[in-house]
Amino acid sequence: MAGDQQETAPLDAETAPRDGAHALDREVGRLARAVTAHVVAAYLDVPEQRVIGMTTVTGVPTRIARPWSRVARAAPVPVAEAVRTRRPVWVGSHQELADRFPRTALAFRYPAALYVSPMVDGGTCWGVVLLLWPGTRPPVLGPDEESVIVSACRRMARVLRACAARGEPVRPRPEPLALDPLPSPGADPAVDVVERLPGAVCGLDLDGRVTFVDAGTCALLCIGREELLGRRPWEVLPWLDDPANENAYLSALFSRLPARFSARSPDGRWLTFVLYADGRGITLRILPEDLPRKEREVEVAQASPAGAPVRAGTLFHLLHMTSALTEALSLKEVTDSLSEQMMPVLGAQGFALLTAEEGRLHVLGSRGFPPEMPAYFENLPMATRTEGVRTIETGTASFHSDSAELRRAYPDVERYGDVAALAYLPLTVSGRTIGCCVLGYDRQRPFAPEERAELTSLAGVVAQALERARLYDANARAARDLQAGLLPRTLPRLDGLRVEAHYQPALTVLDVGGDFYDVIRLDESTAAAVIGDVQGHSVPAAALMGQLRTALHSHAQGGASPHVVLAHVNRLLDDLDTDLFASCVYAHIDLRHRHARLALAGHPPPILRHPDGRTTVLRLPPGLLLGVEPDARFHTTEIALPPGSLLALYTDGLVERPGIDLDKAVGDLAERIAEAASDPLHLLPTRLLRSAGGPHEPGANSDDIALLLLQTEEHR
Repeated sequence: MAGDQQETAPLDAETAPRDGAHALDREVGRLARAVTAHVVAAYLDVPEQRVIGMTTVTGVPTRIARPWSRVARAAPVPVAEAVRTRRPVWVGSHQELADRFPRTALAFRYPAALYVSPMVDGGTCWGVVLLLWPGTRPPVLGPDEESVIVSACRRMARVLRACAARGEPVRPRPEPLALDPLPSPGADPAVDVVERLPGAVCGLDLDGRVTFVDAGTCALLCIGREELLGRRPWEVLPWLDDPANENAYLSALFSRLPARFSARSPDGRWLTFVLYADGRGITLRILPEDLPRKEREVEVAQASPAGAPVRAGTLFHLLHMTSALTEALSLKEVTDSLSEQMMPVLGAQGFALLTAEEGRLHVLGSRGFPPEMPAYFENLPMATRTEGVRTIETGTASFHSDSAELRRAYPDVERYGDVAALAYLPLTVSGRTIGCCVLGYDRQRPFAPEERAELTSLAGVVAQALERARLYDANARAARDLQAGLLPRTLPRLDGLRVEAHYQPALTVLDVGGDFYDVIRLDESTAAAVIGDVQGHSVPAAALMGQLRTALHSHAQGGASPHVVLAHVNRLLDDLDTDLFASCVYAHIDLRHRHARLALAGHPPPILRHPDGRTTVLRLPPGLLLGVEPDARFHTTEIALPPGSLLALYTDGLVERPGIDLDKAVGDLAERIAEAASDPLHLLPTRLLRSAGGPHEPGANSDDIALLLLQTEEHR
């Protein structure tokens, strides 16, 4: 107990370990031994860079951990979710990973169970610890295991907090430190290999380098012992250099389950390679194909999934960015997604998207570069000599590890600010280059061949996303213009009546919607107010909406009662022989006598705010939707409308949400209208629409919203 009390004693800036990073390393090593996880990694949160970086890892070498060492805080992956929510994330199988985190599952295809535990202290999440076990373990975390993990994370968080308070915050290393493997029980590496699996074998360390070779292996591979020792087999033997073969090695490393692949040697024989991994290394057994089939099947019974066609690190970044960009619809969403997820993961400090149109450059988005950068390049003639123009004209990427020489050749590089390295990536789609992506780095960068290939591939994904977003924006503009043309440009003015109307299109639908509203002046003291919603989002729905507005105008001018007007319009829909239905509220407002008469056709109930600020949901006879039954009957209800009253008419997009009871949603809307009793009328639509999820906000509307507010004043 005394030891436990000592471990949980609070740390301050003076009592914290002088080297917080090494203290963190020791805790990671202790935790790996305590819970027998074959991979344990510590990630530190760097909020100002919007990234979470791995600093320490056990069970895999740095080379293997590198692709997963930087995670954007905004990414929908387990590590980022644990940081954002400050809650642990447990994923018991690869199937569960695919269900909850599809992007991660696409790139991390290995049968493993994972647990991500946040390091929280002082109300701050300082990072997380990621633990991996074989996918064959029980699909839950035991209470003892969880207690050990939580205690270790608490100790690490206290160290990180105390170091930060001392002014020496612990930051992720540029590359994660891979701790030494667990101690081996035997002094001779060959003993370890033989103990894992009897027979003719080859031993590898966790980084894939050969540590032991027996005579049988040399005979099967037709190579000498000295040529293999200390090298990776697929680097020495070209016929083994296949990404699928390396992926089998990664599968064994991450899952700790047997993995296999087959390859044909230069002498024509097919060989099966079976890998068995533990915390000290990998035993590779090589089986010639002339072994009895039954014996081969026993050896590979627990084989891993087939390998991927590209290297694991490149696959990870490509799939994550492809998934993120697939979800982005507009140009703004594409640039936001890239700046939030591409920049942090790739370690770039600056990012810009340039396109070429009609002989001039245009800046679609810029992050991290000085403000004068987009101002300078926007509308710049393509005849100007710049590296960006050269990239677009040639369609060839260029990588500048040191920007000094580039600055001498192209003075415009100064516009990018104090960057030490630059990458210019052509955005090519359908055989034509539409622009370029510029990445800036604050340090010199070698741009290794694999990174160049990865960045070039990412640029292709970006180009496709931009082309799709351009088409989306063009179609959206056309739909919005058509919608605006079908709605009234202005609403009539009446003495004693103030009117505010607003229309907000659905954010996820390109076609024009069927929501409409109108105010029809009948004489100096009476008016008709109408709001409705034609089913669906399509040109036919918009056309029907226009016909309904015309019919409502015609019948309203004759002075008919609301239920009569709706009956006439209902028969019109029957005559038009359309499959579409429509909902509607029609209100006849009499300012002289201070009352209103209303009729509903399958529409959400109006809300009345009384002069004293109270609100009432008007539960009127609902009526059938227009177009359902040609002889449907509608009912007129009269209400008092004294000066200072507010009548709110709206379409269902304002209140309907998945999983929310409609009556409750309408009641909540009435409460918000009451709470805004002291607000000016012109501010009320914005307030109500924001509560429904305004543009680009979480929970944004997936349906059109029309809102018509009518407030009575003293009639002069």
